[in-house]
Amino acid sequence: MTAAEFEKVMVLEVELAGAIPAVSGLHPASGERYRRGLALVRLHTQPLGVVEVQIGDSGLSADGCAAQIWDALRMEISAHLAQDGLPPVAGLTAAGLPVQGMPRCVEPREALRADAPLISVVVATRNRTQSLAATLRSLLAQDYPSFEIVVVDNAPDTDETAEYIERLAAEAPQVRYVREDMPGLAVAHNRGMHEVRGTYVAFTDDDVIVDRHWLAEIARGFRAMENVACVTGLIFPGELETPAQLLAEQYGGFAKGFATQIFDLGEYRLKSPLYPYAIGAVGSGANMAFRTSALREMGGFDPALGAGSRGVGGDDLAAFYQVITRGWRLVYQPAAIVHHWDPREFAALRRRAYGYGVGLTAYLTKCLVDRPWLALDIAIRVPYGLLYLLRPGSQKNKKKRADYPKELNWIERKGMLAGPLAYLRSRWHVRKLAHAAPRESSPALPGTGSTGERNVVL
Repeated sequence: MTAAEFEKVMVLEVELAGAIPAVSGLHPASGERYRRGLALVRLHTQPLGVVEVQIGDSGLSADGCAAQIWDALRMEISAHLAQDGLPPVAGLTAAGLPVQGMPRCVEPREALRADAPLISVVVATRNRTQSLAATLRSLLAQDYPSFEIVVVDNAPDTDETAEYIERLAAEAPQVRYVREDMPGLAVAHNRGMHEVRGTYVAFTDDDVIVDRHWLAEIARGFRAMENVACVTGLIFPGELETPAQLLAEQYGGFAKGFATQIFDLGEYRLKSPLYPYAIGAVGSGANMAFRTSALREMGGFDPALGAGSRGVGGDDLAAFYQVITRGWRLVYQPAAIVHHWDPREFAALRRRAYGYGVGLTAYLTKCLVDRPWLALDIAIRVPYGLLYLLRPGSQKNKKKRADYPKELNWIERKGMLAGPLAYLRSRWHVRKLAHAAPRESSPALPGTGSTGERNVVL
């Protein structure tokens, strides 16, 4: 895709309960016109799917928007109405769908408010006070009665973030500031884990906007069934303004679907020969929450993985893998939504592709280092992994258009080759720092928590 061929896409949210708005197609700040839109469609606040709408040169009328959504999602709309015990509809107009009291689908969420567990939100940040401020504003607007926010300032260059949080905390006492001078996202997350007071601890990035129901839906995910130790949610793009951002969505994006999914090693085992090693299907690190006691039992996140470490990424994958292989359950709750801004520049996308590759094989190397007896099990699955990586129709590649840059594929594979050595070097570096630092400030090492391991057959 060349810059001349690229066309910006307007990112929209459309709620079907009540009147459907017209789409002007004009950027609210610049006045620039969009001709296409990507709409996250919701009913009773629950996400049904994504629709690419054609806006045209003069905007899109409410009836035209409704017609396009009905053409794309009529089955999902009908199924949702049936599940809520509501009468079927033959179509969708600008009037939307009638609001008839509290829908059945949100009754469990509303019931949570009477007995809402305390949820701690950890936001790690470094030198991005402006984007952090927007994230915190969305967190403070949560429609949830019991939460705290811990901002972990990770090896900052200035006091700007500390000063901002001091001013904010005067108005919002549920916000706390912690400084962690050892760099690394996993290190910052571990520091936050030790500081929190909540039954559950949620993690998100300092460049996202969270939906107002995010925490309530996370709490709902933990109550979906017994033995849930982790909940992940849907990540939707905040904008599609550059070719790099559109490519990021083709790369796979972050959306894992629009139905609640449960993962474990038993009844809810993912039907893939790569499971549980190819664990990215269960969620992403910008939208994840853990039962605090379970995360502490796991020893937190591996500081040899993740952004800011020599392992580059994979800290979230390793944590999800631990949840599953320790015999707990993980729930993907699509109604727990955050909006994430992908890199605007192609150079940043190249770095991300390389980081994904390094992080994946660094995480798999950690699996082998921690459990050497898995070597044969992993080796048996290598052919399936190659098919997943290389076959055009695989789950990994099927969203990529014909003009998707082959360069990004090769960069990711180059990162995968570098991942094992990167992890071993990173692990050695972390241990060296831990031995050199005072005991009270030593970084958590992989596996330093109570093992809590069960004899689980993968």
